[in-house]
Amino acid sequence: MLLTYQQVAQAAMQLSPDERVDLAEKLWVSVDTPEAIAAAWDEEIARRVAQLDAGEAETVPAEQVIAELRARLP
Repeated sequence: MLLTYQQVAQAAMQLSPDERVDLAEKLWVSVDTPEAIAAAWDEEIARRVAQLDAGEAETVPAEQVIAELRARLP
């Protein structure tokens, strides 16, 4: 007998918080495959490159970023 989404969700809500976190992680891993992650990064990279090409993104020289980070360190 297959459970409905509502039945699974209702049963999941009866779990302890730690068990719900564990279940959520297992469910996430089951859909977030390395291929899906790679595809998402490819899309994000393409989006950022398009923003740069269109002049919609502000760039900061690496030297400036490093200097600002070093200034924050004790």
